[in-house]
Amino acid sequence: MVVPEDMLRAVECLAQNLFIAPPSLSQHAAIAAFDCTEELAANVARYASNRALLLEELPKAGLDRLAPADGAFYLYADVSAFTSDSFEFAKQMLEQAHVAATPGIDFDPIHGHRFIRFSYARSAEDMREAVTRIARWLGRGG
Repeated sequence: MVVPEDMLRAVECLAQNLFIAPPSLSQHAAIAAFDCTEELAANVARYASNRALLLEELPKAGLDRLAPADGAFYLYADVSAFTSDSFEFAKQMLEQAHVAATPGIDFDPIHGHRFIRFSYARSAEDMREAVTRIARWLGRGG
């Protein structure tokens, strides 16, 4: 951090308070999160439903090579049938189909150019709309 020299000690003291221990407010919030079992269960069910929807519908849209989706809320899709540049593919999909995905190159510098990662943490309506747009963009839908 670049600060005026006369502010250095004050900023140093503030920084120490931020990294020495987690603030108590954050600790209380974390403890309260354990009481939110209904909300957690609803999110887990939503993610499972969205994952199933993408696993069923993305192949119909032309993205039929999908990695097993058994963690987090992401789906890794092989796009090598369409491109050898996942970054450019993701960019064009965003610009032309208005669907965001992360290029696989962000996760694997060797083979990532063949993959993109979709998040299924949004609503089911968003997932359905995304797949419809992708299908249309790849020439597989009306």
